[in-house]
Amino acid sequence: MMDKDKEFLEYVIKSLVDNPNDVKIARTVDEMGVLLTLDINLADMGKVIGRQGNTAKAIRTILRVVGMKNNARVNLKINEPAGGRRDMGIGHANTGPSATKTVEEAMEGLSGL
Repeated sequence: MMDKDKEFLEYVIKSLVDNPNDVKIARTVDEMGVLLTLDINLADMGKVIGRQGNTAKAIRTILRVVGMKNNARVNLKINEPAGGRRDMGIGHANTGPSATKTVEEAMEGLSGL
């Protein structure tokens, strides 16, 4: 298989994104199989992930098929670029200010109505 999976992923991702020169793929092999780690420009994250993650799921599915053809398990990890949602505290329950209130705080908010 020697990097056919990496070449395939590079072709697909570079075809999707606006910044193909920023695409970087690292390939590691261990007892669990092949891990392809993808780094892309922050502006291209939405294109690679897709609505509700459907594009990323499809890419992972095709990579598994490529792997099966070559008797290997292929997984894809997409690294979030600096300045991404995690850095801004968006979309993750354990980051940013608490969104939950105590019962007393909620009742205080209602008392003004």
